[in-house]
Amino acid sequence: MTPLYTVLAVLVTFIWGVNFTFIAWGLDSFPPLMLTALRFFFTAIPLVFFLKPPKFNRTLFIYAIGTFVMQYAFVFTAMHLGASAGLTALLLQIQIFITVLLAYVMLGEAVNRMQIIGMIVGVLGLGVIALNLGGDMPLAGFVCILIAAIGWSFGNIASKQASAQATLKSAQQESSASITSPTTGKNKASALSALALVVWGGLIACVILTLSSLIFETDAWQLATFTEASLKSWLSLGFIVYISTLIGFGLWAHLLSQNAASKVMPFALLVPVFGMTTSVLLTGEVVTWWKMLAMILILSGLLLANMKLKKKPRLV
Repeated sequence: MTPLYTVLAVLVTFIWGVNFTFIAWGLDSFPPLMLTALRFFFTAIPLVFFLKPPKFNRTLFIYAIGTFVMQYAFVFTAMHLGASAGLTALLLQIQIFITVLLAYVMLGEAVNRMQIIGMIVGVLGLGVIALNLGGDMPLAGFVCILIAAIGWSFGNIASKQASAQATLKSAQQESSASITSPTTGKNKASALSALALVVWGGLIACVILTLSSLIFETDAWQLATFTEASLKSWLSLGFIVYISTLIGFGLWAHLLSQNAASKVMPFALLVPVFGMTTSVLLTGEVVTWWKMLAMILILSGLLLANMKLKKKPRLV
């Protein structure tokens, strides 16, 4: 990965780490499915009227359902059930290993020895959390986050496939219609296709989540829910929509379309570090020895996974 892509990957993980605290604040006023539906309503509207839709096929629906519906419906529900922001950020990162495995099996992407070692160390960190369930992480919340991780993993693969196809087609059209350099045209096309994927995927998710909320959270759909919601919850919703979703997922889809999933995904291990830190600072989450151990292991896994192997010179 180039230095620019590395900086963008770290920026996205910071945004997503902080986002867990904003989710907790948003849940103070809205039930989980409604908050998720509102998130993707404002993600899609009004941008769907200005962005050309990606090709509506199975890949787009898998992306929308996996990345948006499954991931966030279950993450929001887990936090509603009592899972803390910091631990939710930690446990969700099991999606990294599932994604790399899926990329290996489905896309044929190579995984080197150091990446495997890094993944193993990262899994040990997640295992430390799993051995200390209860309190900040109830069993029901743990199961919800596991389902969310599986959904996000399939969404990552679909995102990479959809973005790569759209980027290639758009770049070819732009190169034949303008004097833009090939590299600039490719990057511009990739950024636009990534944003369109998030916006139109969000529209699909909004419809599914709204119907789900109307069924399971019927009592919440009244005017008082919106008029009595706190300013902090509304501002949190704004951060979740415009910073975490549009900017965060737009950049992440762009990164996946330009780099191998095994190179991009390890950066997501920084999300729990940022998530735990901001949760402690902003919500007063208690830091324990095993939480610190888990973060150390996860960060070590990230460093190992991104360490380049040096070839030994041959002796003549």
